[in-house]
Amino acid sequence: MELVIVERSFAQPVDVAALVAQAQQGKSCFSSRRVSPVRSMVSRDGLRMICEYEAPDAEVVRLANQLAGLPYDRVWSAQVLGEE
Repeated sequence: MELVIVERSFAQPVDVAALVAQAQQGKSCFSSRRVSPVRSMVSRDGLRMICEYEAPDAEVVRLANQLAGLPYDRVWSAQVLGEE
């Protein structure tokens, strides 16, 4: 499994509760593709968000987000510094 980062940006401060509810509705899109959320972080102004997932690859995460109707700017595989 890979660590995959999803970058999101919003024109207006994000309603975190609404985004979480939307993600819950699309939960099957993630679980059926073996995509597991690790953590999410929102900027203090609510205009940017970074989400971490464990998944087979970045393309699977991209597809799961599309099917769940979740907005994203970029999706990419990552490596934690200091780990091999």
